[in-house]
Amino acid sequence: MKKSTSFFTSFLLLISFHAFSQDAQQLQQAAKKYMLQGDFNNAVLVLNRAISMNPNDIEMVKDLAFDYYLQKDYDRALMTIKPIIDGDSADDQSYQIAGDIYQAQNRLKDCEKLYKKGIEKFPENGALYNELGQLLGIEGDETDIKQWEKGIEVDPSYSKNYYNASRYYSSIGDNVWSVIYGEIFLNMEPLSLYTPELKGILLESYKKIFADADLTKKNKEKNKFAEAFINCLNKESNTAAMGINTQSLTVIRTRFISDWYKDYAAKFPFKLFDLQQQLIREGMFDAYNQWIFGTVENLNTYQDWINTHSTEYAAFNHFQRSRIFKVPTGQYYH
Repeated sequence: MKKSTSFFTSFLLLISFHAFSQDAQQLQQAAKKYMLQGDFNNAVLVLNRAISMNPNDIEMVKDLAFDYYLQKDYDRALMTIKPIIDGDSADDQSYQIAGDIYQAQNRLKDCEKLYKKGIEKFPENGALYNELGQLLGIEGDETDIKQWEKGIEVDPSYSKNYYNASRYYSSIGDNVWSVIYGEIFLNMEPLSLYTPELKGILLESYKKIFADADLTKKNKEKNKFAEAFINCLNKESNTAAMGINTQSLTVIRTRFISDWYKDYAAKFPFKLFDLQQQLIREGMFDAYNQWIFGTVENLNTYQDWINTHSTEYAAFNHFQRSRIFKVPTGQYYH
């Protein structure tokens, strides 16, 4: 009888704990709604009650710290998140939130140490490499690109490192890696606020690549992948002679893919070029190039193209919205 009573008591406690946990989660969801509405004080009120019910839930603690951060109450935000990052339960997002707080307080060196600590714990997390690279850029440290490159290598499906690397290489005149990384970002985040900027960088970088009749003459790339990229493009130098625009780039890039798969695809399998080949086969490559280059070259001309190619545009638009572009591990060649 005692054994039965003990089991019944334990069962009731388990049900009570589950209901208690559910209530705390409901409060957390309510707090998130307040945060989205900009009602940060109510979010704090609700989150504090949720945490009192479930004090070991780091998701709730992170939400509370981030809420304080949005209120610009940085001291309280740091006080909330610091026990997490000082303990063993911190995840990558905990380091990102703490890093935002340190930067808001202009404690850049503390922030740098924090990101490095986070990378030690999560050495394959692209977001932390991206954050560290951006921080080093703020500090004027020219090793920022090394962080973005490392992020691309270890976490190739995280997009922001491609964005920052593309901008960096454009700024120093390394147009090959600027267009490669920039186009990968566009496919990962086609609706990003950064997309128009990178489309412009791609168009101008291609113009610079074809500035000389012989692309190989002034090429200083020692990288074998980049050499192969230049060699294939160099075959289309005559096509670029009348200028680089959406139409000429569509022709150049179509022939590039043909040459790449004849000579280099076996040695350098690459998801971006697989995508381009797929689009060529399915009759969507023209629409794809219009989306990248036409939108920045001349928006009115692009709109005219859409009006006269509505079927192609609709097919590409559906394709783009129905897939997620990811780069597999092992296709890092820089």
